Amino acid sequence: MKSILIIGMGRFGHHLAMDFLEHGHDVMVIDENEERMSDMIPYATSIKIGDCTKMDVLKSLGIRNFDVIFVCIGTNFQSSLEVTSLVKELGAKRVISKATRDIQAKFLLKNGADEVIYPEKDIAKKWAERYSLDNIFDYIDLPGEIGVYEMRVIPEWIGKTIREADISAKYKLTILGIKGRHDEVMKMLPSADYVMNEEEHLMVMGENEIVEKLLKKFK
Repeated sequence: MKSILIIGMGRFGHHLAMDFLEHGHDVMVIDENEERMSDMIPYATSIKIGDCTKMDVLKSLGIRNFDVIFVCIGTNFQSSLEVTSLVKELGAKRVISKATRDIQAKFLLKNGADEVIYPEKDIAKKWAERYSLDNIFDYIDLPGEIGVYEMRVIPEWIGKTIREADISAKYKLTILGIKGRHDEVMKMLPSADYVMNEEEHLMVMGENEIVEKLLKKFK
């Protein structure tokens, strides 16, 4: 379990807090706008109201005690820059700050951020890459860079059993189900002796990078 501090409760900060708590981490959230915090009670271990551009507010949080601090202030870049610099000055172990433009990222990195994230840009890029692959029909994003993909049977597997294709060992993929292209009902967890044909779709789970490389190879 990690100790997480999230500064700024916009939409990204909200989702971040919910996801970290779901994964069992200790999450503190803070924002100067009390209205933004009203719905965070179920999604945070601790909730604070305060202006994090003020040194005394940050000192009261015990900055050194957190494994990671996220600065998610999206509407005021000057405040984001100040807070990033101040938490690093107070001994933060790791600071990850939100940016919307490259020029912002440069300033944040120079002023204490260990890493910069672009939530909107990263999400857009991810979905563009996923759905530009012709063999993908559906996709479910899972935590930890893992996804569930509905994909065609690639040419190398046609006419082979799942065991013969050695999919699990060779590609580190788990076949969750198989269905015909126009079927609504899926055969769940097919046996290793199931013979795959080109008219079927596979529902596979695996690391995103591995699946994407495989599909690009057989595009």
